[in-house]
Amino acid sequence: MVTTNDDASYRDPSLSVGQRVADLLGRMTLAEKVAQLGSAWVFELAKRDELRPEAADRLADGLGQVTRISGASNADAVTAARVANAIQRFLVDHTRLGIPAIVHEEVCAGLMARDATVFPQPIGLASTWSPERVQEMADVVRREMRAIGAHQGLSPVLDICRDPRWGRTEETFGEDPQLVAELGLAFVAGLQGSELATGAVATAKHFVGYGASQGGLNWAPAFVPARELREVQLFPFEVAVRAGGLRSVMNGYHELDGIPCAANASLLTGVLREEWGFDGCVVADYFSVRQLEDYHHLAADGREAAAIALTAGIDVELPSTDCYAGDLIAAVESGRLGLDVVDRSVARVLRTKFELGLFERPFVDESATAISAEVGSSAAARLADELAAASLVLLRNDGVLPLDPATLRRVAVIGPNADDDRILHGDYSYAAHVESLREMRSTDNTFNVPVPDDLDLDEVVLPAGTVRSALAEVLTGVEIGFAQGCTVSGSGTDGIADAVAEAARSDVAIVVVGDKSGLTNDATAGEARDRSSLDLPGVQEQLVAAVAATGTPLVLVHLGGRPAGSVAAHESAAAVLEAWIPGPSGPAAIAAALVGELNPGGKLPLSFPRSAGHVPVYYRQKRSGGRSHWKGDYADAPVSPLYAFGHGLSYTTFRLEPAVVGPTTARLGDDVVVTVDVANTGDRDGDEVVQLYIRDPRARITRPLLELKAFARVPVPAGAMRRLRFSVPVAQLGYHDEVDGNVRYVVEAGEIEVFVGSASDRLAAAGSFQVETGKMPVVEVTDKAFRSTVEIDPPT
Repeated sequence: MVTTNDDASYRDPSLSVGQRVADLLGRMTLAEKVAQLGSAWVFELAKRDELRPEAADRLADGLGQVTRISGASNADAVTAARVANAIQRFLVDHTRLGIPAIVHEEVCAGLMARDATVFPQPIGLASTWSPERVQEMADVVRREMRAIGAHQGLSPVLDICRDPRWGRTEETFGEDPQLVAELGLAFVAGLQGSELATGAVATAKHFVGYGASQGGLNWAPAFVPARELREVQLFPFEVAVRAGGLRSVMNGYHELDGIPCAANASLLTGVLREEWGFDGCVVADYFSVRQLEDYHHLAADGREAAAIALTAGIDVELPSTDCYAGDLIAAVESGRLGLDVVDRSVARVLRTKFELGLFERPFVDESATAISAEVGSSAAARLADELAAASLVLLRNDGVLPLDPATLRRVAVIGPNADDDRILHGDYSYAAHVESLREMRSTDNTFNVPVPDDLDLDEVVLPAGTVRSALAEVLTGVEIGFAQGCTVSGSGTDGIADAVAEAARSDVAIVVVGDKSGLTNDATAGEARDRSSLDLPGVQEQLVAAVAATGTPLVLVHLGGRPAGSVAAHESAAAVLEAWIPGPSGPAAIAAALVGELNPGGKLPLSFPRSAGHVPVYYRQKRSGGRSHWKGDYADAPVSPLYAFGHGLSYTTFRLEPAVVGPTTARLGDDVVVTVDVANTGDRDGDEVVQLYIRDPRARITRPLLELKAFARVPVPAGAMRRLRFSVPVAQLGYHDEVDGNVRYVVEAGEIEVFVGSASDRLAAAGSFQVETGKMPVVEVTDKAFRSTVEIDPPT
């Protein structure tokens, strides 16, 4: 055992974090400092639940982070906790200073772990339009992470996505900066908790503009004008930092205007730290430090890559120490990099570790009883059920839904995704990453990840249940026929004849189509699985057309991470239900929605293009955008989306009474209140998402035709009415302009128009108000408002 300084001040929890950091930093050698900026894959350190003999050398000077004890293995929750404790025990007892490591995990749709609760992918979470539920989910993730010894989650994804060809669309909250910001803020609040000592570090990614890549291609350059960068791409990150106390940021892989994000000091230091006051850690997206040399060709070697990245503001290299090891030490010793730059990042890492309480509580209770109380609990499963149900979006319905089992003799269940449980899981799921590790070990190891032969990657065991089995549960007394028809991406059409025959002898055909999400070569969606077409993959379009030709009413159910399906496929269907990637709770929710036990209430968080040729399609267009002047439409198709941002149908009907806006004049510091009544005029209980948009009709710079500023998902009983009062701060209504030669956020005098409705294309003018700024036409805003608030009265 290494003897440590037991009387050292940094071990005294009564001292401030700053005092403890300063004391510990002053005791460290250069090698120990650099070790805190590095990381190691779990399989580099441990085999099953024991440390590898070679781990002693790897951990001798300490370690900053451990990469994915659960998410890069096939370990169950108890084993994961044991591994975490073994690594921490070595660091605490057998290194000179006894500094514990941060364990990070992926938490895109829940903790990416074998036994953890699986929630819908973020695009489905966004379709709930419910920040409150997203915060509840992140709180579950926090508890599950802490139970197995993890401390940092690599979410939320705050990328704005307006090109659904991009494979990572499913990981985003959609196209609108306000919606993304509010859902991201909720996720950060839930994951970090009331204090970090019992919370987990949230990591907003990918800073910044990653979802705006050219051609929808992963890692491609993004071309983003300066004002759009501020008001669209940066906005959700700004909200997370300045309103949410975000503790970590991850860079993007791409470049902006010739500068890779991992080397962009003006963003990582200038905007993030100097403007916004961020004082947490910036972690490198996996391998992105070395990519400054071998992908972007910005650096000559690893030494230069390390110096560039650390100087720009990348504090920790993930997923495994590469450039932030000997190369970084050499950069300091040669004078290429100042020791003060190293100390700056080490201090940030240590601060986070003290805030997490790692020095006082480095270990977790690894008993099965303690872990099962948090990981995969029944309460978490119920929340997953609720979120899957709330995420469903009814895109189209000619009256065929909901199905009435009493009137049905036989139902055909058809399609490649109808009887597949793997298809319910997204690219950042436990199942997908075990597949990815398997593929890297056998055929594709682009990143040179040292996946050992003794890593247990046996077949993944998924929760049982598919759409087919769930329909059998709810369609009691109804004959159910099944035909796969085709595979997700294959070219074989032999099965289509069976599907046609099955549909022809049935009263209704439920055709379940979509993607397989993952990172492996057989995936059609997910990271680096971008597509040039938005049609259904493989021969699924042929399958849909053939079934539709039978004349049997066709209900299309889509399981996938992005808008998909041709106009013809959608228009051939009597009803279309978008289920995204809902997790194992999805089949029961889908079946309940199809028979009316559940009334769909989700809304689209992004516009649904008619084809890839229409991209980009988004509602927040400028006056000169979104159409071909002077004719309007394309010569061969409308320019409008197939379904608009905010769209979603219900089995009941709603009426929004004319809204009232007041006061009619407001100044900076005031709130404008918009009051609206929403009535359920049907015979079923249901949820409506009331959406409030504004327009600045004349400004010093061109402004969007519509901007979402507030929303609320409201359950309204049949025949009842509820009143909503949105309070919109004037400080939320500005834009970025040049003031005294510098870009500043300002509010301009003039009229603001208000619109309220149930989708971006179903709005009613609510009125307007005047913003007064005194003698100046614009006023710089120093206390920016990020969101509106809403009060909702009980039903009457």
